[in-house]
Amino acid sequence: MLKKVEAIIRPTKLDEAKEALNQYGIRGLTVTQVAGCGLQKGKKGFYRGSEYNIDLLPKVKIEVIAQDHMVEDIVKIITDTVQTGEIGDGKIFIYLLKM
Repeated sequence: MLKKVEAIIRPTKLDEAKEALNQYGIRGLTVTQVAGCGLQKGKKGFYRGSEYNIDLLPKVKIEVIAQDHMVEDIVKIITDTVQTGEIGDGKIFIYLLKM
């Protein structure tokens, strides 16, 4: 049975995650630039002396299609690689694919 692992992570952690997944044997993945908000609640920016809110922060979404028995390892690899312990580390979703 195939599953889709979708991880939304910090852009700065993408190279580490790709390398770790590659070492595990994952050769194919899809990476998309996304923006979102959660507990971080955005941040304040300044432009020409004026303050404004940046509600949606840049993130990266990694998508991997894998066999059921590989999913737990993939989630552990991503978590171990990208986790900083701070708010904004991201989320991981797992979807069952029906053929």
